[in-house]
Amino acid sequence: MAHLLGAENIGISFGTRTVLDAVSLGVDEGDRIGLVGRNGDGKSTLMRILAGQQTPDAGRVTRRGGTTLGVLDQRDDLDPEDTVQHAVVGDVEDHVWASDPKIRDVMGGLLGGLDWSRTVGTLSGGQRRRTALARLLAGSDDLIFLDEPTNHLDVEGVAWLAEHLKSRWRATDGGLVVVTHDRWFLDEVCTRTWEVHDAMVEPFDGGYAAWMLARAERDRSDAVIEGKRQQLVKKELAWLRRGAPARTAKPKFRIEAANAVIADVPEPRDSVSLAKMATARLGKDVLDLESVTFSVPLPDGGGRRTLFDDVTLRLAPGERVGIVGVNGAGKSTLMQLLDGQLTPDAGKVRRGKTVQTAILTQDVTELDEVSHLRVAEVMAREGNAFQVGGKDVSPGQLLEQLGFGTSRQWTPVADLSGGERRRLQLLRLMVGSPNVLMLDEPTNDLDTDTLAAVEDMLDGWPGTLVVVSHDRYLLERVTDHQLALLGDGQIRDLPGGVEQYLRLRAGQDDGAGFGGTGTGGAGTGQGSAGVDSGTGPSAAEKRAARKEAAKLEKQLATMDRQEKALHEQLAALSEAGDFEAVATATATLNDLHDRKDQAEMAWLEAGEVAEG
Repeated sequence: MAHLLGAENIGISFGTRTVLDAVSLGVDEGDRIGLVGRNGDGKSTLMRILAGQQTPDAGRVTRRGGTTLGVLDQRDDLDPEDTVQHAVVGDVEDHVWASDPKIRDVMGGLLGGLDWSRTVGTLSGGQRRRTALARLLAGSDDLIFLDEPTNHLDVEGVAWLAEHLKSRWRATDGGLVVVTHDRWFLDEVCTRTWEVHDAMVEPFDGGYAAWMLARAERDRSDAVIEGKRQQLVKKELAWLRRGAPARTAKPKFRIEAANAVIADVPEPRDSVSLAKMATARLGKDVLDLESVTFSVPLPDGGGRRTLFDDVTLRLAPGERVGIVGVNGAGKSTLMQLLDGQLTPDAGKVRRGKTVQTAILTQDVTELDEVSHLRVAEVMAREGNAFQVGGKDVSPGQLLEQLGFGTSRQWTPVADLSGGERRRLQLLRLMVGSPNVLMLDEPTNDLDTDTLAAVEDMLDGWPGTLVVVSHDRYLLERVTDHQLALLGDGQIRDLPGGVEQYLRLRAGQDDGAGFGGTGTGGAGTGQGSAGVDSGTGPSAAEKRAARKEAAKLEKQLATMDRQEKALHEQLAALSEAGDFEAVATATATLNDLHDRKDQAEMAWLEAGEVAEG
């Protein structure tokens, strides 16, 4: 495998702090490398040094002759007077670049819906970021460095970028180094992971899931069993093994080793207990939108655009729902309607008598009123002790759990980074005793370890949770089902999760709404939020569909029993140390998962026809 770039004994310090010390590594053709680590540990610094944008204090970087580099940094050098098209393809004639399938794919995938004749100076921050990414990907560099490329991309954009990078080169060609907190993206794209910590870089084979397993094995071999970091790693592994991201066609890590590590780990959430607690705190009525219509004025003042058209949505006690949608479809507006900040043009917003809502906004302006205080002083205002996961913790312990070490707890709020401000405000909201918590893009500026800590706290939070996010991993991790806003004024339930949303957007799904009962009895009450598909099925087709649905229900019940038995068998085999039998049983369980997924989709399709 040909060598593209190498670093030898790299060292760099800022003031008295050593960021990288005697680091040696290399990038070969075919490498797809994810850079991970806590914020401030040196991921972006390492990337800039490798890309030749920053000179190290010690060591050197060598590059194979003729190798071309492309870099997406946190800042771009786009000319504000350029049009979008010229910024991406330069002076190349339209018929030339339009005949290049790669460039057409990039323009459509990142800049679809954007007027390419607009000047860069008139773009929003997100539009400008996508333009800079499009310019880079329209080129043909041998080695690409991407610093947080998924920022300002929605779920659909992240999925497009992952597919583009996977198919951009042959498996043995090209090189990619990426810094991102998007764990789904890391698992989907990367074949190697570099963890930056303690001024060193530790390499691992595989993506995010493989890295989590390797960390757990490393800690276990060092007899580190009870530490906070180990517990979070094991909990993440339990999710990765049992949750949707693990049900892929190709295994991301050794299954038998994963089972040995997580055999004694419970499910991330005790859904039954949390639902009981949520009902006790909230009663039966939470928040309902009933036949709500809401519109906003168009930018040119020439009318109004309807965001929601006769929509009904019901939130139940303890319901955990994720919301995905195209930019401008009304995700943040939906939260504001639920919170009572906005009044619908028509319809009603019903609110339970005991409901107390709290919203984590994208700009976190709520901290401005306490900007003169130190972090510890802000939390001391909220109380002297808090209940987290059934345990009493002090403000200091709570702050440390979300990455505020002893020194940072005495930092003025005004001096916090964007990620630290979001963490602090989330803590304030959670300990302020809301029973309905709404999070608007909560993953912005958070590293993977901090995201795991946030998810761990949310696992034990007994209330109704609404999450708007482009972070696919977070949505599947902390919510039980998802809803989609597609920009047509309706809300659709997504029994098939984010994958179904992507099919809807790609036009591969018929787009029919799914009514009825949501996960765990939490009704989404879609009502008129479905789509009229035109001429309905005949009576004979409905009867056949009902018969098929009944047959599939029996098959699914049998599969549920088989799944429970296999989990019990796996736990017993893992405890006995019979890893060969564990591997066999795990393969059986994976096959069962695949058949169950197919049966569930067939049942949903049959139910849709039966309802007509």
